[in-house]
Amino acid sequence: MKLGDLCDVVRGSSPRPQGDSRYFGGNIPRLMIADVTRDGKYVTPTIDSLTEEGAKKSRPMKKGDVVIAVSGDPGRPCILAVDACIHDGFVGLRNLDESEILKSYLFCFLNYFKLVNRKNAVGAIFQNLTTDQIKKIDIPRISIDKQINIVEIITKADTLITQRKESILMLDELLKSSFLDMFGDPVKNEKGWVVKKLKDVCIKITDGTHFSPPIVDVGIPYITAKHVRENKIDFWAKPWFISEEDHKEIYKRCSPKKGDILYIKDGATTGYSAINRYDFEFSMLSSLALLKVNCKILNAEYLNSWLNNDIVKTRILKGMAGGAIKRLTLTKINQLPINVPPIELQNRFATVVEKVETLKAEYQKSLVELENMYGVLSQQAFKGELKIK
Repeated sequence: MKLGDLCDVVRGSSPRPQGDSRYFGGNIPRLMIADVTRDGKYVTPTIDSLTEEGAKKSRPMKKGDVVIAVSGDPGRPCILAVDACIHDGFVGLRNLDESEILKSYLFCFLNYFKLVNRKNAVGAIFQNLTTDQIKKIDIPRISIDKQINIVEIITKADTLITQRKESILMLDELLKSSFLDMFGDPVKNEKGWVVKKLKDVCIKITDGTHFSPPIVDVGIPYITAKHVRENKIDFWAKPWFISEEDHKEIYKRCSPKKGDILYIKDGATTGYSAINRYDFEFSMLSSLALLKVNCKILNAEYLNSWLNNDIVKTRILKGMAGGAIKRLTLTKINQLPINVPPIELQNRFATVVEKVETLKAEYQKSLVELENMYGVLSQQAFKGELKIK
């Protein structure tokens, strides 16, 4: 069955100009991709809204309609929990023939469709989808009873994945609460810790290369701010490599070692930090600062949690240079104030971090296994290989 034969496929639209008070800021919800990422299957848009005039220039959809992202996170489906408008980054499915296909079954299939196309995509092939491509999606024709059985099986697997992700988030929250319990509010400093400048508790503060070396197919790993998230360095999301010759030149000045902190000082994610937990050498761009702590005064786990603390980040970013592009200079980083509790207390906190990170790694491994199982079940279900009643 072609999706276009089962429903009306309509492209979203947006009022122009963007932000015009005649069209934006009213009481009519407008779906955004962040709403879908947050809510999952059933979405209640809360991020943006339109006036009645704005809705006339957009694409109103009804509660229960299936919507598919065609840009941002192309192929990602959701079901509207309320009446809402969609912009041109989505297509909506109207008048779905539910005598042929259940919405929940369609949602599961579209997730599978997205998974398969992302896995097979090369370069920009799956960066955006057109309305015609959506209409031509081929959906297996099976009985309603079998659709119900498939939905039950896949939903159980999806629920396990959601629960595991929630467990990982809870561990992150545990670390944040442990930090506050042990050290107090980092700005109010009600526990009266000594305050020093970052340059006084680090043996070295520098940044990566200020020139962009040529990227090669095989060589030494090379990272930018895009590879660093809060408390995580992801070399493999988009692996880059440079020649050994270029690496040696960069490494003379900026030599990240295991236990050092990488701190984003330039770009949209300025202010996030992560500990280098790897033994191998790599090079980095100047959008990242390298902090080597004086371990007699400061524990790297404490500094990392300090820098990633929301209160601290807000205070630091208020004083940032630049307008639309956020940027911290090495001079600014050197002068950042930091509370310095006794090293013994910092070390106790580091022990808590180690235990939580060990458990988190186990959960992450379990999550990968569950996601693989979900992929196998989906593939079997939609290829007719899954044994169902």
